[in-house]
Amino acid sequence: MRRLLGVVFVVGAVAGCSSPVPGLPAPASGAGPSAAPAPATTTATTATAAPAAAGFTVIAGGDVLIHPALTEQAESDGGSGRDYAPLLAGIRPAVEGADLAVCHLEVPLAGADGPFAGYPRFIAPPEVATGLAETGYDVCTTASNHTMDHGEQGALSTLDALEAAGLAYTGSARDREDAETPLVLDVPGAKVGWLSHTFAFNSGTERPSGKPWMSNVIDVGEIIAEAEAAREAGADVVVASLHWGVEGSHEATAEQRDIAERLLGDPAVDLIIGHHAHVVQPFEKVNGKWVTYGLGNQVARHAEPKGTTEEGALARFRFVEQDGAWTVSEAEYLPTLVDLGPPIRLLDLTETGEGARAAEAIARTEEIVTSLGADADGLTRPGA
Repeated sequence: MRRLLGVVFVVGAVAGCSSPVPGLPAPASGAGPSAAPAPATTTATTATAAPAAAGFTVIAGGDVLIHPALTEQAESDGGSGRDYAPLLAGIRPAVEGADLAVCHLEVPLAGADGPFAGYPRFIAPPEVATGLAETGYDVCTTASNHTMDHGEQGALSTLDALEAAGLAYTGSARDREDAETPLVLDVPGAKVGWLSHTFAFNSGTERPSGKPWMSNVIDVGEIIAEAEAAREAGADVVVASLHWGVEGSHEATAEQRDIAERLLGDPAVDLIIGHHAHVVQPFEKVNGKWVTYGLGNQVARHAEPKGTTEEGALARFRFVEQDGAWTVSEAEYLPTLVDLGPPIRLLDLTETGEGARAAEAIARTEEIVTSLGADADGLTRPGA
């Protein structure tokens, strides 16, 4: 949990306000969460025409893992500066088209002058946040095993960069008050709460003593309590982003499946979005609700690319209200591919899916995401 900047600020379980945080620009019109969404209107064209079911879409991407080669590409694209937007431009139409778009920022961000570093202790330039915002993202989840790679200073400079770019965040916080304020966002006709937790941190990079709010750790009881707090703050739908599983494995672990069973068996949690493995993992319907165990890398440039580490997926869900309850009416996955170029570019394979390499990525992603029967439960791929 954390406070929301630049979208909607809801304080605890007391009262919300619909105006942006002072000092940040008002949200742009169009897709994405807004401070005061206009009610949907429909115009009947015939006497029997019925209005479309009210609803909203959310889209979430995989790990944003900024290796030095991606920064070199951003420097090349930016000329006199660093510009990550061209790298991500391939997914911009899909991201902008959702009512709420959430990225997973796996690495800390530094100030403008760095220093910057790659594996094993990442820290990337602040322009990464600008590029994500220009791509259409509204929020970034920040709880990962790399959150504390550069200690408290790195965690706080990450939040500085996100705020400067107009992005909300969840998963880490500045202080206890920040951490105890649920992230609740306005979308057309509803409010969405979003949580972010990680399984642990890399060796030697633990949270500072007495400051557990620096990054959230997976604990089923705590996640449910936070989800309940988000609902008390007005959320109609609550999503949990979890950094978990085994790197390089396409299979969800028994622990992942157990956590999903417990969380999705509770009425406070509606959807789980998974990260960390750097390869795609299955989607599954559990207790009537969806979990994506792992969306792979959204963007990365490993020193030794494996093919599977360049493949990922965007997860898109449409929520509709029926009898006072919000449920997923459409579940989709959009295969993605990091084209290593040069130049390095992230591709949405539902839009650019030609060639043998794209066909290979689409086929492998489809096999993995449906391996637990998600297709039988209604998961689809646009254009398939």
